[in-house]
This record gives sequence, structure tokens and C-alpha cells, in this order.
Amino acid sequence: MELHNLTPACGSLHNSKRVGRGVGSGKGRTSTRGHKGAKARSGYKKKIGFEGGQMPLQRRVPKFGFKNINRVEYKAINLSTLQKLAEDKNLTSIGIAELKEAGFISSKHLVKILGNGELTLKLDVQANAFSQKAEDAIKALGGTVNRIGESKE
Repeated sequence: MELHNLTPACGSLHNSKRVGRGVGSGKGRTSTRGHKGAKARSGYKKKIGFEGGQMPLQRRVPKFGFKNINRVEYKAINLSTLQKLAEDKNLTSIGIAELKEAGFISSKHLVKILGNGELTLKLDVQANAFSQKAEDAIKALGGTVNRIGESKE
């Protein structure tokens, strides 16, 4: 095989269809668009979801629900995760910085500690929110719970 022997794969190249070049070409007159109707006109563009005049699905199905603009999304971290992190890195205090360093959260996440799993170490935990079960489990072992962004009254 040499450069002068190279050819494109069979069937990969096609001659373009030259429409509107006279009746003798076989593709003149209507230029393969058929007779009349929107599709025969220039500038035709079908609407998204158009179903040939039938009532489209997005209009047949009723609307429901809403988006709460005041919703606060938390990244959930379980007690079992805290336990494993504390054992692996030999920590007594876990905060946002430790969770970020371990790769559990990014800088924009708010953190909520949930009560799934067992906790056996006394930990000082710092997060944006805590479930009641998680808070009770941390305090039962003598640890402390610090909420970030909460005013101390």
C-alpha cells in the first residue's frame, strides 16, 4: 500500500443531489419537495413537539408541582462516614475543611450530618445542620455539635 493507492472506503462518498436544475435532471420543477404545503416552502421549520396537528404530548398532560425558590440543599454526610474519616486520619475534630480535603464536598456545598451508622469516637463536629438522631449520637459520646452560620443567643 502506498499513498497513490489510497482510496476512500466504498460507499463513503456520495455525489450531492443537485435540485432545481431543470426538468431533464429529474430533480427540477418541485425540487424533490412534493406539491404545496408548508414543507414545500422555503424557510420551513417544524416546531419542537409538533405532532402533525394532533394535540402535542406536552399540552395533553396536565401541569403539576412547583419549584420552591427558597429551598436549601444540603450535602448529606452520615455518622459512619465521620467514623471512618476520624479513624483513617486520626481526627478528634471534623469540620468543613476536613470534609473538603477528604473529597466528600466542594466549597459551595452546605453540609448536614445524618444519623445513619455507628459512631464510637468522641468527636467535635462542625456543620451547617444536624439531624436529631446524629446530634444525640454525637452528644451521647461526649462530643460537641457546632452549627455554622447560626447566631449564638
